[in-house]
Amino acid sequence: MNVKNENAFLWPIRVYYEDTDSGGVVYYANYLKFMERARTEWLRAAGFEQDELIAKENVIFAVRSVQADYLLPAHFNEELVVSTRVIKKGKASISVEQLVQRDSDTLCKATIKIASLSATDFKPAVMPDNLYNKI
Repeated sequence: MNVKNENAFLWPIRVYYEDTDSGGVVYYANYLKFMERARTEWLRAAGFEQDELIAKENVIFAVRSVQADYLLPAHFNEELVVSTRVIKKGKASISVEQLVQRDSDTLCKATIKIASLSATDFKPAVMPDNLYNKI
């Protein structure tokens, strides 16, 4: 794979049959699933498990907005890479750029704003300092 996205976390994805439509092309909503998995692995690689953040810090993350551009199709059995890069960080939100790429081709590009919320009342909550500083 010849994927480049400066200062980004990279996560490999293989396209399974269940990800595609009847023509063998990845269904558009599945790119968002690929990106969600990559964000989960990005947090895990940084040392944060989402279930532990809920239990210990009372913090959950929710997608606030998504702006996605679908540029090229992906197909059954292809190997892709999803990159995740922080582009803006606030005490109660993060904006990330995520790219789904096949070799040097960008198939889908998205900017996703994620809110940090209290797990008990789903209101905005400040991220724990250790998480904020690490990401």
